[in-house]
Amino acid sequence: MKIAVTGADGLLGWHAAARLHAANCAARFRGQSVPYEMVLLGRREFDDVSQLAQALRGCDAVLHFAGVNRRPDEEMEDANPAISRKLAAAVEVSGANAHIVYANSTHSRGDTPYGRSKRNAASLLEANKGGFSDLILPHIFGECARSFYNNVTATLCQQLIVGEEPTVNPGAQVKLLHAGRAAQIAIDAAIARQSGTIEPEARPTAVQDLLDRLRMFHGSYLAGIFPDLSDDFDLTLFNSYRAALYPDGFPRPLKLNRDARGVLFEAVKGGGGGQTFMSWTEPGVTRGDHFHLAKVERFLVVSGEAVIRIRKVLGAGVWEYKVNGDEPAAVDMPTLHTHSIENTGSKPLLTLFWTHDLFDPSAPDTYADPVLKPSMLRSAAPRAAN
Repeated sequence: MKIAVTGADGLLGWHAAARLHAANCAARFRGQSVPYEMVLLGRREFDDVSQLAQALRGCDAVLHFAGVNRRPDEEMEDANPAISRKLAAAVEVSGANAHIVYANSTHSRGDTPYGRSKRNAASLLEANKGGFSDLILPHIFGECARSFYNNVTATLCQQLIVGEEPTVNPGAQVKLLHAGRAAQIAIDAAIARQSGTIEPEARPTAVQDLLDRLRMFHGSYLAGIFPDLSDDFDLTLFNSYRAALYPDGFPRPLKLNRDARGVLFEAVKGGGGGQTFMSWTEPGVTRGDHFHLAKVERFLVVSGEAVIRIRKVLGAGVWEYKVNGDEPAAVDMPTLHTHSIENTGSKPLLTLFWTHDLFDPSAPDTYADPVLKPSMLRSAAPRAAN
């Protein structure tokens, strides 16, 4: 199935592309054909309708996440309809029988320039011959959301991380939906060619309660304690908070208690249980090269030397962290980021791994994806974290 994702460099577009990529990674691991051919479209592709049409040729579906939410009122009115006109024209020129899923907003029901802009953009796509899904979305949060850009959750996370004291309206309310959940709903609608209005269930939350929850996460994590992650909403919110800590929040040194007998330190606390396992890794060998959509995972080297590498799914930049057993420091893998650990020493590497839940072979939430692409392998020397 060929699926185009507009706004692929935005929050929803990236989460959708990452999930399609995860399905392809899982198929490759099983030796099967990949289920999706992805066409990732950013702003530049909308500059020329003929080029956009060429990109859409043969597409079975379009996940339309591209949009504008910040413009002066006099420009906002037509900003989103203009994008829809280009998309509709390009789909028609391409000859594709593509089902369009449009990421609309609950604001489309309001009488504001932005609300009218989203509502009118949707109406221009309703006549699409391949079908149309009007996906009405509430406040979206998730890993790699932009702080101070119409995203209260990301903004609160960033303020807490840098030590600021957020100020919120005590009466303000939001309805929250994780970007991954919204993306999966869009993908499912495209596959089923589900026409009509789709309004996912969201979590009504007072902004003050959201801040209190994030403050609890932050305080516990600073104290070396994982919060209870048994609730899926808390898990996605905590993963969003953790992703905002990268790249400068790791490694996290552990307190070493030394006496005449040797050294004692706490490896993992809290999290509601989970699973701990350990591995020996021979010199020069790399483990990992996979990512997770929801799983919380900790790497902790207790003997030997290693470099941990992390790359945002579908991204190019790689973060690298040198760790060793003489100074144990935890690195907690952010979701939607592929990661690996390489033994860079001359002796076997002993590493402790912890995940917040028990491994389920039927739903492993583990997607094989090499951190280093072939062009990156020419550089063998590990770098400092960046």
